[in-house]
Amino acid sequence: MRIDKNSRSLKNPYANGCNQGKEYLLSLGIHGEIPMGSERMEMRKRQMSVQQESVAGTTAPAQNEQPGQGNRGSNACCFCWCCCCSCSCLTVRNEDREERNRRASYDFKAEENADFEESPKPTAEEILLWGQSFDKLMQCPSGRSAFRQFLRTEFSEENMLFWLACEEFSKETNKSSIEEKARIIYEDYISILSPKEVSLDSRVREVINRNMLEPTSHTFDDAQLQIYTLMQRDSYPRFMNSPVYKNLLKTVSEESVES
Repeated sequence: MRIDKNSRSLKNPYANGCNQGKEYLLSLGIHGEIPMGSERMEMRKRQMSVQQESVAGTTAPAQNEQPGQGNRGSNACCFCWCCCCSCSCLTVRNEDREERNRRASYDFKAEENADFEESPKPTAEEILLWGQSFDKLMQCPSGRSAFRQFLRTEFSEENMLFWLACEEFSKETNKSSIEEKARIIYEDYISILSPKEVSLDSRVREVINRNMLEPTSHTFDDAQLQIYTLMQRDSYPRFMNSPVYKNLLKTVSEESVES
């Protein structure tokens, strides 16, 4: 292959780029002949080193700052992108909501406890009537109290509490009260997160979830009936054979004879 002598005198089109790279390296204190690829790599390393030094220079003072000072963004907590102040505010709001729920949670509890503690003492005739049907037991305040005491020993008192809550709720007429009390009943007895959740089938739960969009005084009718049937078939027969019922009947009968 012949090379034209005149071509040797042509300037290399990359010469200016190489010269500029060398001048840049010289300005950074790097001397000597370095190939083009090495120049680029060295330049990048140098630039990265300069950037790291600048970053270290800006972050170093922040490390020496006292707690509670400096950039508020460094006070991230709870593995979230909010600052501690906002987390505290959120905690306060949650506590306020829980306090309202506890306060509101409710008159049902006061009414239920009153029903449990202040029900009149049953007569022997009434106690005998409880054995005739579950309906007669539930229609009698003292019968409900005695049955509730039995359910407590079986760790299923929430069934009676839910039924009593629904009884009070069905009498409510104020729209805002209906919405508030429906939410409380749902959270206390329907939600799967509640320790007092009652046992309902999927169909009834779907009905309740639909009804909760616009709750009325009949929102829990199906659920109340299902829990009533559950107590009647499952708990009531055991109650009638329990020491709670037998001892109560014996005590009241003896007192009536003595009087």
